[in-house]
Amino acid sequence: MPRYWLMKSEPNTYSIDDLRADGETCWEGVRNYQARNLMRDDMAVGDMAIFYHSNAKPPGAVGVARISRAGYPDHYALDVESNYFDKRTTPEKNPWVMVDVVFVERWADSVALAELKADPALEGMLVIRRGQRLSVQPVEPHHFEHVLALGRAKGPVQG
Repeated sequence: MPRYWLMKSEPNTYSIDDLRADGETCWEGVRNYQARNLMRDDMAVGDMAIFYHSNAKPPGAVGVARISRAGYPDHYALDVESNYFDKRTTPEKNPWVMVDVVFVERWADSVALAELKADPALEGMLVIRRGQRLSVQPVEPHHFEHVLALGRAKGPVQG
C-alpha cells in the first residue's frame, strides 16, 4: 500500500515546472532530522507526494510527484560548493538522505494554503497546522485524494 506525502519546495529554487521539464530529480538538501527520518525510514518507491510551493504568493499545492528511488546518502552534504554542504559530514558519517521523485502532474492553478485551511475535509492535515514547517510530511490517504480532486478541478496545464 503506497504512502502519501507533501513535499515543499520554494519555486525560485526548484518548482513543479522544473520537475516537469526534468522528468525526474533527486530531492536533496533536507536538513531537518524529523523530515530526514521520514525520507530514510518511511518513504518507498511508488509513494505519491503533493508538490507544494512554499514561499510563493500564495503558497500552495501545485501538482503531484511519485517517489522513484528510496532514501540514499545525500552527497550534496559533502560538496563544499553546494548550498546544502554540511561541514560536519564526512564520507564515513553522512546523516543526510535524499530520495528521487518523478513528475506526475501539474495543475493549472495552485490549491492555495488558504483554500486548504478553509476546507473542513482537510481538518487535521499537517500542512494547515499552525507552526508545522516540515519540508517533508506525511499525508493521510483521504487528505491526499481530496487535495488531488481540488487540484484537478482547476484543470491541467496546457502545453
